[in-house]
Amino acid sequence: MSESIIGLDIGTGSCKAVIFNNLGEEITRASSETYQNNSPRPGWVEQDPDVVWRAVVGVIKESVSRLPADCQVVAVCMAAQSGSVIPVDNNGDPVYPLITWLDGRSAEIVETWKKSRIEDQVKSLSGWSLYPGLPLPTIAWIKKNLPDVFLSTRHFFSINDLIAFRLTGERITNPSNAGGMQLVDIRTGVWAEDLCDLAGITSAQLSSIHPSGARIGEITDNICREVGITPGAVLYNGGHDQGCTALGLGITDPGKLLLASGTAWVFTSVSTDPGQTGIPESLDLNFHVVPERWTISQSLGGLGASLEWWLKQAWTGSRTERFSSLDQLLLERKLNPDLFFIPLTGGHDDPSTTRSGGFIGLGLHHGREDLARAIMEGAGYELLWAVEPLRNKGLDITELWLVGGASASPVWSQILADITECSIQIPAYDQWPAAGAAMLAGKSLGVIDEKSQGWQNLRDDSLVIQADQARSGEYQRSFEAYRKIVNHVRVEI
Repeated sequence: MSESIIGLDIGTGSCKAVIFNNLGEEITRASSETYQNNSPRPGWVEQDPDVVWRAVVGVIKESVSRLPADCQVVAVCMAAQSGSVIPVDNNGDPVYPLITWLDGRSAEIVETWKKSRIEDQVKSLSGWSLYPGLPLPTIAWIKKNLPDVFLSTRHFFSINDLIAFRLTGERITNPSNAGGMQLVDIRTGVWAEDLCDLAGITSAQLSSIHPSGARIGEITDNICREVGITPGAVLYNGGHDQGCTALGLGITDPGKLLLASGTAWVFTSVSTDPGQTGIPESLDLNFHVVPERWTISQSLGGLGASLEWWLKQAWTGSRTERFSSLDQLLLERKLNPDLFFIPLTGGHDDPSTTRSGGFIGLGLHHGREDLARAIMEGAGYELLWAVEPLRNKGLDITELWLVGGASASPVWSQILADITECSIQIPAYDQWPAAGAAMLAGKSLGVIDEKSQGWQNLRDDSLVIQADQARSGEYQRSFEAYRKIVNHVRVEI
C-alpha cells in the first residue's frame, strides 16, 4: 500500500485539495466552487464559515475518490488565507459570520488608533501596520458595536483554526496564521497580552500556537468515514498560504520575491531576523513556515478584483473565455501613456475596501480593452511603488516569482516585467500553496521535503519573462505621472 499526503489550499475565494505521493509528485486534485461574499452594509465583507467548511470536506472527498485503490492517505496539511476572523462559542460553533480581511468596518477604529499614535506600538510588537480588516481592530469593533455577539463568543478563530478544530477537535494554530491575527509578539512567537488588551480579549480566547509542520492530531473517525480516508490519518500544522507558496517555490532566503496575484495581490520576501531595523516602514513582518525565517510582505489590495470587475462589465462568456478574449485584443494595443486607473480597493499604501477608485484620462477613442490594460498597468505601478522602498534599503531582488491570475496572462506578465524592470519567473505548476503544505507534512513524516526531486522538477518547469528596456523607460515616465495623480486624488478624497 503506497502512502500519500493531502495538501489543502483554503483561499479567500475557494479551496483546493491536492494529493501527492512520497516523491513529491501530484496524484490527483479537486477544487471547490467560489464562495459567496456577503456585504450586508457598504464596506462589510463576510462569508458563511459553514460554506467554507463544506467546501473543504467536498474537495477532500472528491480528491480521495480519485486515488488508486492501493494508495492510502496518511497525512493532511493546510495552507490557509490569513487575516479573517470567526467568533465561535465554547463548542467551536460560529456565533457570527466569518469577517474577511477585505472588510472595512473597523476603519474608524483604525483611524482613531493612528491619531492616538498607537500604530507604532502595534507594529513594534506584531510586525504589522494597522489595517481595517485584520482581526485586531475587527475584534475591537465587535466588542464596541455587537456586544451580544462579543459576550457569546468564547474563542476567536482564523479560518485555519476552524478547519483544524473540526478535523481534529484541537484548538491549535501556526505562527504565520496567528501572526495574521495581529495579536502575536513577532520576536517571541506568543500571543502579546498588550495587543489582546487593545482588542478587548485575553490570550485564553485564542488558539494555542504550535510550529508549522507539528503534529496536531488524528483526524476524527467521523470525518475519515465521510471523506473516505483510512482512520489514523494525521493533521499536521500548516501555515499562511503565502508562506506555504514561498516554501514550495524555494523562497526561503533573502533576495527572492514572491508576487501572489489572485483576488488580492501580496508580495513576499524573506528575512533572517525578526528585528524591524532595515525593513521599510511600509512593509509588514510575519513568520515564515520555515524555522528561523520571517516574511517581509505588503498587501497591494484587491488588484485582481478590479480586473475581474471590469471583465464582468464589458465581456460575456466564462471567466476563461473573457480572459482569453482580452489577451487577444491586448496584443494589438500598446502602452497607455495618459490613461490611468486608480484601484477600487485602495492600493499599496491603503489596501482597503473603503476606498474609491476609477479611470483618469478617459477619452472617446478608448475601447474596453484600453480600460482593461489601464487596470493591468495600474496594478504594475502599485507593485513598483511598493517594491521601491526595498530597493532603496539596498535589498536587491534576484528572483521574482509570479503566481495567480496575472501569471495566466502573457500580456499582464510582460507589463509587470516592463514596469518593475525585473525578469519574472512563472512556474508551469499551479498549486503551490497546497504543495508547500504537503512539504511541511512530508518533512515531519520523514518521507519528502522541499529538496525532493518531484518538487524540484515542478520548480524547474518555469517560464522566464525579461523586461523590455525601451518600454521600461516609457513606463517609468508614466509611473511618475501615476504617482502624482494618485497622491492628488487621495488628498482630495
